[in-house]
Amino acid sequence: MLDPELLERITARRAELDELEEQLAKQLAEVRTERDELAVAERVLERVSEQLAGERASAAPMPGQVGGQAVMLIPHRTAGVEEATLPPDYQRIIVRQAAGPVMAREVGEVVGVDVSMKAKLEPLRSKLVRLVDRGWLRKLPEGRFTTRL
Repeated sequence: MLDPELLERITARRAELDELEEQLAKQLAEVRTERDELAVAERVLERVSEQLAGERASAAPMPGQVGGQAVMLIPHRTAGVEEATLPPDYQRIIVRQAAGPVMAREVGEVVGVDVSMKAKLEPLRSKLVRLVDRGWLRKLPEGRFTTRL
């Protein structure tokens, strides 16, 4: 004859194991669901990355037409875009050797623009502002320009 106390312990342990099995099955289902979601997220990220890479490749400066004249488009500064993608005249005006923020007049002196005439300085200022708009430079509130680090 079986010991009733032993049968009770076996029944209790079986109930504990059944409950544990149910909890583990639930956790396993949650893990599988999350893993499937991560796989989908990874595929979406790969697709978006490929699209962005294609857009960045096409974002290289290309001549455009304005008023029948060829003009060079200035790319926005992003992680993959190097300063070398800027047209040479824009590369020259990014003054790195300055001790601090500089005025457009100071940049003009460095790159050889006649700063005595406002008409000669304004196109340079326009280029500096364009570089600010595209993220290559920063313009401080007092009107000085500095490189963006």
